[in-house]
Amino acid sequence: MLRVYRHILPDVARELDRWTAEASRIPDAELRTQALASIENKRFHCEGGSIYALIRPERSRELVPLIVALQTISDYLDNLCDRSTSMDADDFRQLHLAMHEAVDPDRPISDYYAYRTEREDGGYLRRLVETCRQCVGTLPSYLAVKPHVQELVGLYGDLQVHKHIRHEEREPALTDWWSLHRDKHPELEWNEFAAATGSTLGMFYLFAAAAGDGLDAEAAKRTREAYFPYVCSLHILLDYLIDTEEDRIGGDLNFCTYYGSARRTAERIEWIAEQARERVRDVADRRFHGMVVEGLLALYLSDPKVRRQSDVEMITKRLMRNSPWTRLFFWANSVWIRKRQGLNQPQIQKART
Repeated sequence: MLRVYRHILPDVARELDRWTAEASRIPDAELRTQALASIENKRFHCEGGSIYALIRPERSRELVPLIVALQTISDYLDNLCDRSTSMDADDFRQLHLAMHEAVDPDRPISDYYAYRTEREDGGYLRRLVETCRQCVGTLPSYLAVKPHVQELVGLYGDLQVHKHIRHEEREPALTDWWSLHRDKHPELEWNEFAAATGSTLGMFYLFAAAAGDGLDAEAAKRTREAYFPYVCSLHILLDYLIDTEEDRIGGDLNFCTYYGSARRTAERIEWIAEQARERVRDVADRRFHGMVVEGLLALYLSDPKVRRQSDVEMITKRLMRNSPWTRLFFWANSVWIRKRQGLNQPQIQKART
């Protein structure tokens, strides 16, 4: 955490200042508004994602700009889909070509706004894409992880399309999509798989792994499997859990509500957390990734919104019982950060609707 505060967060701040300046020059008022809002309201995603640069500190000059740029693309596109008058799946899929092309320098650049009225971004999204392409080109073992990064980016894009279409079409689209992947993850329920696809953490870990020399195909596969689906699913399910009441009031889709009861929600998240712990024990830097799992639990479950939801508070008590010192440390650290920032609500912003 000392290294995070001394090195990572200042580097992230510099990158976000750079992209804020770029976004402020976007000609179209609506695109400019959404680009600036995505940085201001979701900077926590970039700060949290950039901790993966700690795995390869000698490559932080490439990893931090890469992670910040890809996460900024993700957050910007989420705003464009979530706050758009469009319900056009083709529009959402076209926008998310930016993420595909960001991680594959061999693909030609597309017209991301082809299905939109708002089109003039002054090259903002393209510059984000090109930054990612330049950074991945410097990672020594990127070719080994590239197929796995592309797979996760593809799943992420599919989720964004399915969850932003018309409300009555979302659940059928998501369950039909799950049927295409069920055989690979029969132990999961459809909402747990969908949650896993909504996390960018697996991509960031693959970037960090690729920053080292000599990563082979088998090691790259183990890297992907260490995070997807369990760590990724835990990440997003916790995000949904703390927003259960907020989403109920707003009529938004929430993956945790499909469990049907607080008890079953606790059982499934507890099981997924244990699977996540097991998977990360089999990779290099296992202590780091073990702290990521405990940190996710502590960060989300220490959210002030938990105390305002009796069912969620009960689930939290179950998930936090017999906590190891690492989780307790991150719990205290999360509470301290919120008090230091003077926030009534933490800067945890949804990576979804």
